[in-house]
Amino acid sequence: MATTNDIEKAAGVLRAGGLVALPTETVYGLGANAEDPAAVSRIFQVKGRPPSHPLIVHLGGAEQLDDWVEEVSTTARLLAERFWPGPLTLVLRRGRRVPLEATGGLETVAVRVPDHPVALALLSAFGGGITAPSANRFGSVSPTTADHVRAELGDAVDFVLDGGSCQVGVESTIVDVTGEIPAILRPGGVTREDLEAAVGYRLTVPSTSTVRVPGQHPSHYAPRARVVLVAPEKVIAEAELAHELGHRVGVLLPPASAGTPVKAHAVVALPASAAAYARGLYGFLRRLDQQGCDLIVASLPAEEGLGLAIANRLRRAAGPRPAV
Repeated sequence: MATTNDIEKAAGVLRAGGLVALPTETVYGLGANAEDPAAVSRIFQVKGRPPSHPLIVHLGGAEQLDDWVEEVSTTARLLAERFWPGPLTLVLRRGRRVPLEATGGLETVAVRVPDHPVALALLSAFGGGITAPSANRFGSVSPTTADHVRAELGDAVDFVLDGGSCQVGVESTIVDVTGEIPAILRPGGVTREDLEAAVGYRLTVPSTSTVRVPGQHPSHYAPRARVVLVAPEKVIAEAELAHELGHRVGVLLPPASAGTPVKAHAVVALPASAAAYARGLYGFLRRLDQQGCDLIVASLPAEEGLGLAIANRLRRAAGPRPAV
C-alpha cells in the first residue's frame, strides 16, 4: 500500500511531467498534470487512445470546481455537494486552466472528485488537477488493482501508487450538466435512481450524444476473448454448444444458475449482489483471459441500480472489434 513517501514521490513525478497510476474507488487511473499539454498528450500515446476522446480531470474537492470550469449551474452544484467525493463525473464548460488536449478539442470538460484516500492525498500533495483515464490500453479491460496496471502498461508508467483493490469496480457515472436538464451520458458508480432522488425528476440515458465523453466507443472494456451475450436462461446451453464446437469457453454464470454444472473451459459464478458484481466484473474478465478462454458467454443483469452500469460495460465488451 502507498506510503506518505510514495505519495510525495508521485506528486514530484506529476510536477516533472511524468505519468502516475493512481487508485480511485472506481478503477485505477493513468494520471498527468491536467495543466501540462505535453504530459496529457503522453497519456494518449501510452494508452493508444485517439486524441479526440476526452479525459476526466480529477480535483481534490468540490470547492475547486469554480477554478476549472467556466460556469457552475445550480444543478451541477447540487450534484457535486451530494455525490463528491464519489463516482460521479460532471460535464461542464471548460475553464481556461484546462488545455484542449485534455478535452479532445471540446469546449466542455469532465470533472470529478475521487473517493479514495490515496487519490485524495496525491491531489492534496500535488496541489492541482490530475487528468486520468483508466490505466490500461485503449478499449481493453479497466484495471482494478495495481498489479493489473503493471501487467498491462509496465515501464510506460513512471510511478504506480498501490491503493489496494478498487471498491466500486466500474467507472464513474458521467452526467452532462451544460444544459437546463441534465443527462446521463455513461452509467456508472452512482445509480440513476440516486441521481433522480437528488434532482427530483427523471433523467434520460441517451443512446447517442453530441457531447463526447469517455467510454462511448462501440468496443470498450473488452477482454481478449470475444464476448457473446444471451438471455440468462440460455447461458449454459450457449456455452456448451460453443464448447462442443471447439472453443475454450469462459462462462459468467448468473446467480439463478448457481451450482449447475457447465461443460466449459472456465466458469465464474457471479455474486447475487450488484455491488459485488460491479466490484468484480473486470477481474472476472481478466481471469477468463488469463485462463486462455477465446469466447466468454454472459448475460445482462436487470438494468436497475448498478445493473445499468454493468450491462453498459458488458454491451461494450461484446461490441464489434476494430479490424486488425
